Amino acid sequence: MTGSSPDNSGVLVPGGGCFWCLDAAYQLLTGVFKVTCGYAGGHVDNPSYDQVYAATTGHVEVVKIDYDPSQISLGCLLEFFRPVHDSTRTDGPGAEDLGTRYRSVIYYANETQKSAAENSRAVEQATLRTPIATEISPLKKFWPAEEYHQDYFAQHPKRAYCAAVIKPQNKTLPAALAGNRE
Repeated sequence: MTGSSPDNSGVLVPGGGCFWCLDAAYQLLTGVFKVTCGYAGGHVDNPSYDQVYAATTGHVEVVKIDYDPSQISLGCLLEFFRPVHDSTRTDGPGAEDLGTRYRSVIYYANETQKSAAENSRAVEQATLRTPIATEISPLKKFWPAEEYHQDYFAQHPKRAYCAAVIKPQNKTLPAALAGNRE
């Protein structure tokens, strides 16, 4: 992951389970230069983690992925979304990540993103018997999460959740899409 923003950068905002998992996974991709954990889809301005966790805001834990379209396509980012969460659950991927704040969602900023997200969902649905629950909705506002949530796995790889959930997940991600990883 590079640190500088290209002039013609793109943005994608998906949610699917704990944002720490999505953050750690998307940082593996060449062409992604920044991943920001945050909240979207709710009715409360500038929500806190505690408010979102209490499920009173309508927000979902999401990541804002800033990427360079000359290095990675929107289609690749959407394809990569499939193995990093359970798109068939409406209440999160399970275990500790239960509730509507963990639901599968892709927030789009324009019609191109909406069409790409719908196409990606249809491609995935053709491979499954269980209905896809991934919501595709317009992005109204993205609220960055508190600083301690940013780059959480990179800062705390030995914490229980990171070691038990994120590290094994990242080892199973498609090698064709992911860059170098430990």
